[in-house]
Amino acid sequence: MSEKAIPIFPCRSIEASWEFYRALGFEQTSWQTRPNPYLGVRRGDLELHFFGWRKHDPAASMNMCYVTTTAVDDLYDAFRGGLKKSLGRVPTRGLPRISAVRDMTYGVRQFLLSDPDGLQLRIGQPISDDLEHAPIPTEPVAKALHMAALLGGDSKGDHRAAARILDHLLNSDEPLTPSERLRALVLRADAAVHMEDWARARTLLTDARSVSVEDPSAQVDDLRRLADLEDALPA
Repeated sequence: MSEKAIPIFPCRSIEASWEFYRALGFEQTSWQTRPNPYLGVRRGDLELHFFGWRKHDPAASMNMCYVTTTAVDDLYDAFRGGLKKSLGRVPTRGLPRISAVRDMTYGVRQFLLSDPDGLQLRIGQPISDDLEHAPIPTEPVAKALHMAALLGGDSKGDHRAAARILDHLLNSDEPLTPSERLRALVLRADAAVHMEDWARARTLLTDARSVSVEDPSAQVDDLRRLADLEDALPA
């Protein structure tokens, strides 16, 4: 005996949804235009279905789906690459968009992907046997970076609050290691891009690019996000 659940979500256009998911490497499993538009897509064991509803408002969408994987970085690279090939850039704000991939405090490494209709896929891989939330750091720099990432991420989306924390940190006398400074600048630039503060974003990204880190491989998440944010700047 075997069971399988397939979530069904609204979309404004099955044609547009298919174009988006095809760019991510999905195959089409269902297609119906009449009497009711319907689309099914699948990538490996990940399967999603959609029904067409012209009145759907992506900005008001609260639709979410959590996806577990054993290869979150491979999936992130595939989705990021597919979006860049399809759109000419990696979308970091608005719809669609993809977040940075991060190690979370509850033992999961994850990223968030929002499609053109506001469906948010939370895609994660357990990296610890302990899935309880770790305590908030007490050391000032670690605490500021933690809170800024939490507030500025798609989970909260409070980019102004994240910006205030990071501005205070960057303007304080707290000593920052190169890796901490890079992370703070990238997080602050991410907030600036979301708020469309383009001049500030350019300055922050220039400062971030000038930071010399001893081991770039240990900062791959921040450096990858830095490149995506640079591409997001208007010409």
